[in-house]
Amino acid sequence: ATQKPRQEPGAGAEAQAPGTSAVGARRFLLCLYVVGFLDLFGVSMVVPLLSLHVKSLGASPTVAGIVGSSYGILQLFSSTLVGCWSDVVGRRSSLLVCILFSALGYLILGASTSVFLFALARVPVGIFKHTLSISRALLSDLVTEKERPLVIGQFNAASSVGFILGPMVGGYLTELDGGFYLTAFICFSVFILNAGLVWLFPWRDTKLTSTEIGLPAAKNSELQEKTDCQVQEVAPHCRSKARGKPSRPPWVEVASALRDMKSLIFSEMWDIFVVRLLMAVAAMLYYSNFVLGLEERFGVRPRSAGYLISYGSALGALAGLALGPILRLYRHDGHAVLLHSSVLTCVLLLLHTATRTVAVAVLCSSLLAVSTAVGRTCITDLQLAAGGAQASGTVIGVGQSVTAVGRIVAPLLSGVAQEVSPCGPPGLGAALALVAIFIMSLNRRRYGDGGRDKLKNE
Repeated sequence: ATQKPRQEPGAGAEAQAPGTSAVGARRFLLCLYVVGFLDLFGVSMVVPLLSLHVKSLGASPTVAGIVGSSYGILQLFSSTLVGCWSDVVGRRSSLLVCILFSALGYLILGASTSVFLFALARVPVGIFKHTLSISRALLSDLVTEKERPLVIGQFNAASSVGFILGPMVGGYLTELDGGFYLTAFICFSVFILNAGLVWLFPWRDTKLTSTEIGLPAAKNSELQEKTDCQVQEVAPHCRSKARGKPSRPPWVEVASALRDMKSLIFSEMWDIFVVRLLMAVAAMLYYSNFVLGLEERFGVRPRSAGYLISYGSALGALAGLALGPILRLYRHDGHAVLLHSSVLTCVLLLLHTATRTVAVAVLCSSLLAVSTAVGRTCITDLQLAAGGAQASGTVIGVGQSVTAVGRIVAPLLSGVAQEVSPCGPPGLGAALALVAIFIMSLNRRRYGDGGRDKLKNE
């Protein structure tokens, strides 16, 4: 009567497998968060110093502007292609290549003693600096649609922490002799460290079970296939094998992915991309002349404005962590969260335009950091939900190309608006945000559950 029931061989191992795999999956996500942190930490050390360095090399303001805009132009054409390429070759290979070529660009930047070398250093960075985009696509591959906004929000929060610390380290190193070259070399070392981290990732631990992610067995097998294929570099072969067809040549895969890219751009997702462009330009108009506007309107010193930017980045990181409770409050309606955050952004830009006190300007800056951080995450999730998960890299790449257009257009619009009035850039940004709100309101019904399924089928 006291004898214990006999267990079949391997039963204990099967019982322990879900828990072990869950720990491995969490460890993998933490590794991705570290990659995002190191990426923006290294970049934010160097980027604020670029304009000063190119001028110290003897470049005129016009040449400096052309060299600076070259990054946005390269990103415009490379974002979609690199995202499409990551769907074809797998996330691991594409992530490693992008990190290593970006490291090469910063190494050349650290050795730039002429304007030509400076411009040459921006080429590999402009083409391959898509670490964060591929990481978000990888996160989309690994989690369910319901968990995706929360996980991407946490990833953005980890990246924002790097953006908080990087400028302070870079500013301290700049005061040393040869400080810019030392900063660029440290940035190169950070990217090499990131590449080593990606190489040592626990890729095997990404195989989740249906009990861990809350999916039926059929959906779990689809996720398992996607994880094995897209994450572990054998996507084309696995997809062909799963369909019962022989493996296709690489150029056929690329052509197929480019056709998917074309169908995305000209699909019914056009309104999502237009909203992304309008809100990106609105935010860039505000931040492009932020320091200059505070100095002209309120007499705030650039150093104090820099502290305010770091403070806003910290609030943006906290907003990414708070996205989970916000989505639960909205019952995981990402479109409603995006609409309301855009309304808040528009109101704050108008208030910042009309205010005459520093206290209100600081309040607007604080709340704008929160609303724009929430909006960025929601627009990315909305793209992935509407476009489907089969080509998440292509979807995110198209979105980054749209943002690159904003990086090219925003400085021009900001300069013209600044000529009219110091309040011109945020006022123009509020007008663009209002247009985006109008477009979202017209297409509200398309992004319910039924609308999402329809867009995915298309």
